Amino acid sequence: MAGEESRTVASTTTCAAAPASDGTETREGPAGGTDGPEPGHREAGGPEVGDRGAGRSGTRAWTVRLLVVGIVLAALNLRPAIVSLGALLEEVRTGLGMSGTVAGLLTSLPSLCFAVFGVTAPRLARRFGPGAVVCAGMTAIGAGLLIRPFTGSTAGFLAVSALPLMGIAVSNVLMPVIVKQWFPDRVGSMTGLYSMALALGTALAAAVTVPVTEALGGNWESGLALWAALAAAAVLPWLLFLGERGRAPAERTPAREWHRGERRTPGEGTPRERVSGRHPAREQAPAPGLRITRSRTAWALAVFFGLQATAAYITMGWMPQIFRDAGVPASTAGLLLALIMVMGVPLAFVIPRVAARLPHQGPIVVVLGASGLAGYAGLYFAPAAGALAWALLLGIANCAFPLALTMVGMRARSGAGVAKLSAFAQSTGYLISLPGPLLVGVLYQHSGGWGLPLALMAALLIPQMVAGVLAGRARTVEEEAAAGR
Repeated sequence: MAGEESRTVASTTTCAAAPASDGTETREGPAGGTDGPEPGHREAGGPEVGDRGAGRSGTRAWTVRLLVVGIVLAALNLRPAIVSLGALLEEVRTGLGMSGTVAGLLTSLPSLCFAVFGVTAPRLARRFGPGAVVCAGMTAIGAGLLIRPFTGSTAGFLAVSALPLMGIAVSNVLMPVIVKQWFPDRVGSMTGLYSMALALGTALAAAVTVPVTEALGGNWESGLALWAALAAAAVLPWLLFLGERGRAPAERTPAREWHRGERRTPGEGTPRERVSGRHPAREQAPAPGLRITRSRTAWALAVFFGLQATAAYITMGWMPQIFRDAGVPASTAGLLLALIMVMGVPLAFVIPRVAARLPHQGPIVVVLGASGLAGYAGLYFAPAAGALAWALLLGIANCAFPLALTMVGMRARSGAGVAKLSAFAQSTGYLISLPGPLLVGVLYQHSGGWGLPLALMAALLIPQMVAGVLAGRARTVEEEAAAGR
């Protein structure tokens, strides 16, 4: 499968051509689009632009705006299915008669589904188009969230939980591809926006699931099912992109940078691009025979992604229980988890933008890892007394996810390369993360406390930092694969 996927979404991820060589300027749209060249100017190799050209570019501008809305809504839906369950895990365990080990299996299910189904995303995108696959993913999330709470048994709950996780898995992989395709010069900015929305959705689910469930009379089934409405809203903007596969690459003109501080003149690029001598508009698609497994950077990124995912899913699945066992009320424990996740709202927007300007992202990796070590130490020694401080520190550490997504976009030259790297790093990474939440559940049940699980979480941060430093070096997987390194 890996060999066949080297051509994945190549036809749907071709970047737009470089700006016109005659110096034609474009006007910056109010929400990330372009209004096209000034009337009277001539596009490179084309006729003079008049009202028809302005109409076409205006349509493209609205398409880009709708795409940004779709990306934000999709990102909002990529974690509530997991976090809402973590907030009500004790109620679900009681209602379905789950043991601690089975609950650990349930918290490991996201990693398993992401590894198994994420690897299929590039092939599906090549056949149907990335937009259509994301649209189907949002539909699967909504249907699964609506059905899952009312299955009435542990086996049924586990089985139906795979449906929304399938939708999340393919969307996880394709979001960096879509960003690279439509916004090749703004990978950091758009990844930041996407990651910020993802963190906001996570925090929202953690904060309101318990209070809303209590308002519904303590009915945990309804408390979990209500998140299907958010997924239904996310389906709508992606309907426009169902026919994306059949459109020519030239019709998918990326918008110019709409952040005033990042607007660049033709041929400029980010500091990293200037350091490496590369610019996205000039990059070409990788050769069909690209073997991603020959790249040390790809492996380092997969390990980094897997270990940060391990920490994230342990946090989402078990952190409320850690606080509750320390004597913190259930609603407060949910708010502390929300605080951990809401830290990602500002930081997930800032970190990718900073990372995209650095030739090496290793220092950011170390700072995030050190914050996690301090947070776990605090949870061990004073879980309730310093709960607020530990939540803040773990919230900072949790921002390794948007950093990993940014590095996926930076470590490949083209959209097709990003598709292959994203599928490899995420699928391999989620396989690596699979045992973590389950092992935490087993250690918790057999040790009767959180000392050993917290020691495990802290120990995993060391190899995570090492892998992140290696993945942060300024090089691409195409270069390494070609050199056989």
